[in-house]
Amino acid sequence: MLTVAFFYGGVSPEHEVSVISTLQAAHALDRSRYAPLMVYVAKDGTWYTGEVLLEMERYTDLDALRAAATPVAPVPGETGRLLLAERATPRLFGPAPRRFQADVAFLGFHGGEGENGGFQGLMETLNVPYTGSGVFGSALGMDKVLSKIVSRDQGIPIVDWVAFRESDWGGHEEAWLDRCEGELGYPCVVKPSRLGSSIGISKADNRAELDAAIEEALRYDEKVVVERAVHPLREVNCSVLGDPNHAEASLIEEPVRTAGEKLLTFQEKYMRGGGAGKGKAPQARGAKSKNRAEGMASLDRLIPAPLGEAQTAEIRKLAVQIFQLFECAGVARIDFMIDDAASKVYFNEINTIPGSFSFYLWEPTGVPFAELVHRMIEIGRARHRAKNGRVRQYGVNLLSARSLSGLKGSKTQA
Repeated sequence: MLTVAFFYGGVSPEHEVSVISTLQAAHALDRSRYAPLMVYVAKDGTWYTGEVLLEMERYTDLDALRAAATPVAPVPGETGRLLLAERATPRLFGPAPRRFQADVAFLGFHGGEGENGGFQGLMETLNVPYTGSGVFGSALGMDKVLSKIVSRDQGIPIVDWVAFRESDWGGHEEAWLDRCEGELGYPCVVKPSRLGSSIGISKADNRAELDAAIEEALRYDEKVVVERAVHPLREVNCSVLGDPNHAEASLIEEPVRTAGEKLLTFQEKYMRGGGAGKGKAPQARGAKSKNRAEGMASLDRLIPAPLGEAQTAEIRKLAVQIFQLFECAGVARIDFMIDDAASKVYFNEINTIPGSFSFYLWEPTGVPFAELVHRMIEIGRARHRAKNGRVRQYGVNLLSARSLSGLKGSKTQA
């Protein structure tokens, strides 16, 4: 039986969302195949493990949770396996610090270094198989500006936009406001470039609101993007499962906003309960558990989205194209905007570690959450085997005496 280390939490505004998504996946784990090892990364970056971390209700008091868990840190271990050591005060007498091993890392971070390629780089350095996209796909997917540049160059439809850094904005606010007004007009939408869960996003209908929205976005990121707002707007999302060589698209969802809401906010996504709106019944959201909050799965949505056959095919094709263009792996969710008047589809953003791992988009296709988790693990292990099957070192020691002599001799003589 393989041990799966679930990594989640982290130093990110999306910390709590990550906790919910990952506990959902851990409770869905097929225990006949895998054993879970929970690795909670606290808001200060400290790592913890322990059975207590599987209990959702314990996260209401994070100080008590940390006191009940075991602090750990990664240490060098067997190639291809993750080794964690208990961070305990050395004692002359008493038991040695405990060690914990895992065969694969299941990454459930949302935002921050856990989703932007930083943690993926650590797993690459430790040579440990992990789920989800690699360093490149994670970094590219997290940056909305770079995502737009790459997509535009590949002919993927995107809305008009302006981007700048805090250093550009400071002292030149009026010039940037003029540019946004001139190139985009109103209404427009302001976003932090490298954040998810709709945190820091605002819609502006005039210059004063635009100024305030930019200042709000700069609280979360030093780079912001301002987009022309699509109106009338429909938002639809499609999940993709696979790797850069083979990928398949899920059903398409249409999130249902509360009447009067301009945007699909953080509160709309994660903090709203009740029915599905518009007279529709709530969609299936997976097996219930007293230890599992619903997270992204609690959002009211229409599955499948009420779209025409041609538009459905277009969106699913675009989703796979973007997933593979960004060299993603595992499960991702690609979000689109539809100009309902012109029936035109625009790529909005990609989530390389989507909320609730988009399990609710796969269950209606006959892929239950446990199977989705299994496939994510298998994809990660297959990518790890493929990487280690290639030549990763060159059989020449440039530090040997002969090689060093040759290097010295190659210098150009004056």
